Amino acid sequence: MTNDTLVEILETNRGVDRSVCYIDGENSERRVTYGELHERALGILHHLQSLGAARGDKMILFLSDNEQFIDGFLAAVCGGIQPVPLAVGISDEHRQKLLRVARKLGKPWLYTDVKSLERLQLLAAEVGESALFAELKARSFLVESITDVSRPGKIHRPSPEDPAFIQFSSGSTSEPKGVVLTHGNLIANTRSATLVDRFSDADVTLSWMPLTHDMGLIGFFLMQFANRAHINLMQTELFVRRPLLWLQVAARKRATITCSPNFGYRHFLKVLGERRLDGVDLSSIRLIFNGAEPISVDLCNEFMDRLAHTGLRRQAMYPVYGLAEASLAVSMPPLDTEYRWIRANRHQLGLGARIALNPAQPRDALELMCVGRPIPQTEVRIADEARAPLPEEHVGRILIRGPNVTRGYFADPESTATALDSEGWLDTGDLGVFHEGSLYITGRAKEIIFVNGQNYYPYDLENIAQRAPGLELGKVVAAGVSRPGARGESLVVFVLHRASLEEFLPTANTVARLINEHAGLEVAEVVPVKRIPKTTSGKVQRHLLEAGLLDGEFDADLAALAALRAAKSGGGHLQEGELAGRLRAICEAALPGKRIEVDDNLFEIGASSLKLIEIHETIEQDFPGMIDLTELFDHPTISELAAHLQNKLAATPN
Repeated sequence: MTNDTLVEILETNRGVDRSVCYIDGENSERRVTYGELHERALGILHHLQSLGAARGDKMILFLSDNEQFIDGFLAAVCGGIQPVPLAVGISDEHRQKLLRVARKLGKPWLYTDVKSLERLQLLAAEVGESALFAELKARSFLVESITDVSRPGKIHRPSPEDPAFIQFSSGSTSEPKGVVLTHGNLIANTRSATLVDRFSDADVTLSWMPLTHDMGLIGFFLMQFANRAHINLMQTELFVRRPLLWLQVAARKRATITCSPNFGYRHFLKVLGERRLDGVDLSSIRLIFNGAEPISVDLCNEFMDRLAHTGLRRQAMYPVYGLAEASLAVSMPPLDTEYRWIRANRHQLGLGARIALNPAQPRDALELMCVGRPIPQTEVRIADEARAPLPEEHVGRILIRGPNVTRGYFADPESTATALDSEGWLDTGDLGVFHEGSLYITGRAKEIIFVNGQNYYPYDLENIAQRAPGLELGKVVAAGVSRPGARGESLVVFVLHRASLEEFLPTANTVARLINEHAGLEVAEVVPVKRIPKTTSGKVQRHLLEAGLLDGEFDADLAALAALRAAKSGGGHLQEGELAGRLRAICEAALPGKRIEVDDNLFEIGASSLKLIEIHETIEQDFPGMIDLTELFDHPTISELAAHLQNKLAATPN
């Protein structure tokens, strides 16, 4: 690969006999050749330049459609306009993030569709940002307005040092940070990953990851496009609604490379249930990238065991470590090796501690997945608080350095100075250890909760929870807790409460509901605590609360709360009318602003597949194991679902 910028790659590839296939359904896909990508990018650039967009401008991409996203992204890059991908998401929090990013960027352009712009306008009016929205609307380009791409825009040929795009952090309600990635950063990472993973034009790739995520955009579009692979991009919502289709399509396409974070494997297995994935041959897959959130060894084992009959090789499971600041990849295992892990004492993983392997008590053991060795040109240092190197087997902060590493955050000199030192080392915020030359991620120095493939800042969720009556910041602590044997983190909220549990129950229910409504996250437990431990400087010590939960300190209160809930719900003996009322309340909470009648079809009133996931999770809390996700599609009205659930409840022994 001799190209030094994304624009050079696009120009060089326009004559290559390869394509991108956009998959929107089981029998719905559209193929766009590499040549057509080039033509459309320049055609859309002409429209953008006609509006006044110029080199150095920023352009927010706010689209859920993969094809529209890629067209807009490449058009902007060709004109020296810096794309800023933002997830459309399923809640108002995502649109509020767009408004905050827009304010930070100054006067960005907005590339979106009519429906998303209308929703943004409604939210802006609600939160008092109509003036900001008016500025955005005046600089908006709607994909529906594209009728002709035959006239090319004026291409800008960047240098490797020029910014290619800005990747904003995924924290939903905090002040977002924009990682600035240059063409040189991206090309360096692509070359290094290609050397390790032997990407080539013989590869057939398949991804359902959002293109607003660095694994989706960089790993499964830009890197694969640079290597002239056959690229298949599945809509994320299609995977969420029909996860089994992911590997059915992989078999049909004879895919060689695909990917998923923990969330995807867990979702796939839940829908698969006790069935076999019959008629599916996955022997062509050489790599399934596993990253983007902490990796569950147990989940990897179950996934590979359940799919062994498909011909999927265990060596295909490929745990990796990376982050946006590295232009994606930091470390990878050697090819054709079976994934491996260590068992470390969870209580001896503090900064500077020497890891203790294979503890005698199973409860003390934490399984850590090996994520390989640093890729070429990327240096990794395990360091203490002063950034001094620590020896192998000692836990420390993970620092990275190389031509793929960002130079800093957009318009944020303070965050840049905190992360990057004068020698070019960037503090990832993660903690890790080298064992026998390979890297293992042990935790994080920065306080981030990983749930369902996304990262959330605790104080984001605490800000939402404190909207409950009687709560305020300082009395609420959100944390991600990995229980022994769990397949990922669960969201737990600790609330300061010194009165009776009967009085606490409404607060607990409200906190769980608020976070579910405003962030789309399921709260595993809301735990009453008598005190919130803090340092002498007032910083909350989340790890002490997490340790108390794992050690059973709150088990008695949680059991008592569960009994109170069961008593108040009448043990689940509800009449069909009461069931319909409860289901209606769940649906209306997930779809704020809509009045839903019991015979309304949820699809027809605008419930997206991600919203249906949210509805299903809430139903699962009230009626565990009674309704499968797929049954929402079979019974799409509240009355049908209530009747179906009533029959199941009646057939279940008390």
